[in-house]
Amino acid sequence: MAVVFIGIGSNLGDRRSNCSKAVELMVSTGISVIRTSSHYETDPWGMKDQPRFINMALEGCTVLSPHNLLQLLKDIERSMGRKQTAGWGPRIIDLDILFYNDMIFSSDDLIIPHPFLHERLFVLEPLAEISPNKTHPVLKKTVQALLEDLKAAS
Repeated sequence: MAVVFIGIGSNLGDRRSNCSKAVELMVSTGISVIRTSSHYETDPWGMKDQPRFINMALEGCTVLSPHNLLQLLKDIERSMGRKQTAGWGPRIIDLDILFYNDMIFSSDDLIIPHPFLHERLFVLEPLAEISPNKTHPVLKKTVQALLEDLKAAS
């Protein structure tokens, strides 16, 4: 079983309910939840002119390969009504693989660890709540240290 960390976000509709529904759908499709973070209301990143987000993080276990997990998350997004929009645009739900064990992986459609997680407060704050001592396998820093570095740079 792989230990995975997934970022969850929503800025359309009932944002909290969308995030909770995504967790329920992950559980119903075989992802075992170890813990979830609180909900965090955050400013949009990238495209600023859009509603604020609710973000959270999930730590779970899965037997799925990274690509099969990515496909499952994309299927959940589609089932919840997510439409392809402009990059970093508004969305009903966004599910991102942040970490998959301590894997370092890159392909055309998937990069693990998530390539921007260390630049995003909306990822690091909920992630630090549930796993502050998780070490980024590329940057060799804990999630808590990455969060402190980003806050100091802001």
